[in-house]
This record gives sequence, structure tokens and C-alpha cells, in this order.
Amino acid sequence: MPVWNLIVRFFQGGGDFMYPIAIVFVVGLAIAIERYIYLTATAARNRGLWNEIVPLLSQGNFRQVAQATSKSDSAIGHILNYGLARIQSARRRDDIEKAMEESLMEVVPRLEKRTHYLATFANLATLLGLLGTVMGLIRAFAAVATVNPAEKANLLSASISVAMNCTAFGLMTAVPLLFIHAWLQTKTTELIDSLEMASVKFLNAITERQTAPPAPAAA
Repeated sequence: MPVWNLIVRFFQGGGDFMYPIAIVFVVGLAIAIERYIYLTATAARNRGLWNEIVPLLSQGNFRQVAQATSKSDSAIGHILNYGLARIQSARRRDDIEKAMEESLMEVVPRLEKRTHYLATFANLATLLGLLGTVMGLIRAFAAVATVNPAEKANLLSASISVAMNCTAFGLMTAVPLLFIHAWLQTKTTELIDSLEMASVKFLNAITERQTAPPAPAAA
């Protein structure tokens, strides 16, 4: 496998700092996979519950809405539960809205959890790559100081090329992590926006029912 041998030689040529960069990459990749699975599952649960309760909201059947949200472990179910619980004690829209905003403040940190580490790991990989290169250059110049002048140029060029492997690996780790961080942040923002939109639609449905004129009495 020439490609695998090339990768092994590249990794071995970078020096000791290649190992911490590899650890940073593995940990960052694990966080990215965990966040992607969590956000995707959360979005699916929210979408399923919302599709279930929309017909009930249009009918004004808040009792069944409360039963559906209480059985769900979704983020939107948690938020709507706060609003439904406040309906019984406060009829004003502002009171219900504040209760749902309070619930949203509890949900958002769980959605954003650990995502910011990816940007930190990307910066760390870049700095470790530069540090490894600098240390490699220091060792290279120290080694050629006692070498025959005729061999200095060849030895120095070989040592520099080896030292640059560390910077290259650091950048190859940082670029994907930064891209994944931006993508997950966008996915998280879209999920939060959908929760806020669902909250507004829920509040509008409650307000419409509370302000609806009574049906005319039968003649």
C-alpha cells in the first residue's frame, strides 16, 4: 500500500509534535460526530412532535397538546410544557411568553454544548504544528553546526523539509475542524430559530383562542 506507507513516513518525519496534533484531531472529530448525531436526533424529534400537535392547536385542543408534550423528551416539548403549565395560572400572553423564554434558555446551552471546542482545537493544532516546526528547525541548525561544510546544505534542506511536516499536519487538522465548527454552528442556529418560531406560533394559537368571540347562541 504505497499511499499508507507515504502517510506513515510523513507522520514519522514530523517529529514528536505529530502525536499531540493527532490526539487533537481525534478528540475534535469525536466531538463533531457526537454533536451531529445529537442535533440531528433533536431536530427529528422536534419535527415529529410539532407535526403531531399542529392539528390539535388549530382545533384548540390544548389538553391533548399537553399530553403529547408531556410524553415527549424533545426540546420543543420541554418548551411548550412550560407554556401550557403557565396557561393554568396566568392568562396573559406576556406571562406565557416569559415562561417559554425561560425554558428556551435551559434548552439552548444543551444544543450549543461542546461545539465551541472545535474552534479551540483548530487553533491548538495550528499552534502545535508551528511549535513542532520551530523545534525541528532549532535541532536542525544545531546539528549542522558540527557537520562538514560540504554536507551542510544537503543536511539542512532535509531537516527543514522534515520540520515542515509538522506545520502541514497542523493545518490539515485545523482546516477541517474549522469547517465542521462553522457547519455545526449553522445547524445549531437553525434549530434554535425553529424552536423560537414554534414558540411564536404556539403563542399565536393560544391568543387567537383566548380572544376569539363567543359563538352566537342558537335561536
